[in-house]
Amino acid sequence: MHTEVPGPKSKKLLQEYSEIGGGGGAVAMFLDLEKSDGCYVADADGNLMLDLFQQIASLPLGYNHPALKAAHQDPMMQAFAISRPALGLLPPKEWPQIVQEAFMSIAPKGMTKVQTMLCGSSANENAFKAAFFAFREEERRKAGVKRAAFTQLEHDSCMNNQAPGCANHLSIMSFKGGFHGRTLAALTCTHSKSVHKLDVPAFDWPTADFPMLKYPLDQHKEENAKEEKRCLDMVHHLFEERQATFRPVAALIVEPVLSEGGDFHASPEFFKGLQKACAKYGAAFMVDEVQTGVGASGQMWAHEAWGLEESPDFVCFSKKALLGGYYYKDHYQPPGGYRVFNTWMGDPCKALLFRAVVETIKKDNLLDRVNVCATKLRSILDRAAKEAPAFVNNVRNQGCLAAFDSASPANRDKLFSTLRNNGVFVGVNGTQSCRFRPPLIMEPEHLDQFEKIFMDTLHKLKAAQ
Repeated sequence: MHTEVPGPKSKKLLQEYSEIGGGGGAVAMFLDLEKSDGCYVADADGNLMLDLFQQIASLPLGYNHPALKAAHQDPMMQAFAISRPALGLLPPKEWPQIVQEAFMSIAPKGMTKVQTMLCGSSANENAFKAAFFAFREEERRKAGVKRAAFTQLEHDSCMNNQAPGCANHLSIMSFKGGFHGRTLAALTCTHSKSVHKLDVPAFDWPTADFPMLKYPLDQHKEENAKEEKRCLDMVHHLFEERQATFRPVAALIVEPVLSEGGDFHASPEFFKGLQKACAKYGAAFMVDEVQTGVGASGQMWAHEAWGLEESPDFVCFSKKALLGGYYYKDHYQPPGGYRVFNTWMGDPCKALLFRAVVETIKKDNLLDRVNVCATKLRSILDRAAKEAPAFVNNVRNQGCLAAFDSASPANRDKLFSTLRNNGVFVGVNGTQSCRFRPPLIMEPEHLDQFEKIFMDTLHKLKAAQ
């Protein structure tokens, strides 16, 4: 493909759309989803691209997969869509079975419960609430107060956003470079790009350094171990500082790969250290798998690669799960109804689709396919780093969650746009990184196509410098 993307039709649509708000002003191009198929996406101008970014990592089976088309023929799909139920109050009779088959059948080890939500931000927001509830209940227990025995003062003061009813002394710890959503509490924990946070009030919550490792990881073990220790020491310091000033941390949230900030990785030992710190200071250990969950890492959940002795307290999900939510342990079940609640509490139509996704992952052994493709993708990127280091360096991956840096933002942007015009669509993140978030159905043959276009593009860009 040699047509400029976006083409004239997309540009016209962009202009018209901008006049009525423009979807927030971030639209890059318009797609023809009916003509998109599997690993390939078509734009409004008819350009067909090998899509290795897949709707910001959110399509598990690519475009127009037969299993999802078949799920749309389920009579329940029409009933749920036409008379959409308020799941928190009036769920349909089929809902418990759907939740069991779609979500609990792949629950992370040690997770006994699940709560569906609409998106990743709402999943994190409500997981934060559940962590706060549990922390306050533990404070009450230590004070000899019964579970959920709220005083009149607590009832009255919370209506004015004041303590003791509002636990304004509590916080969530997060990491520089992390992204957890754009709603208020989630945004306070987001530190990937300033554009997300400008002009929005934020809570006074602690932010720790995430390890900035050197790649390849196996060639910089000593330096990286020192960097991880430095960051773990900082985490302990923040916990202790907050405790000393009577502002304890109720939970720590971290992504297995800090995706939006630049695809930052860390070792299993680092994450184990975070869990131990949470246990020491009485905080919930919360893993945000919104972007990394549901197979992209080569395991159903990326944190499974850490070899934890005990599961996290919360595992949040969205994107490839097609709706949001979080798994959690029994201890974090809120006392009483309406503590975690909204009108929709998820979407049964998306849950039906996700049930089909889970069935397809198992039936077609897609996790095995991801691992085969991950090895091949890493080999291609390593070769590119040797031949064109100004455009490809610092290659890293966990399964098909792969990324590399360019020597400058300008080089990254040039590579991204040229690849797109040559027929390959990848993602960008951080200041100068490209990332890959392909569907689970990707085959080695797709990577053969990618390799040819990628290497040809790199060689031409290198020659033009």
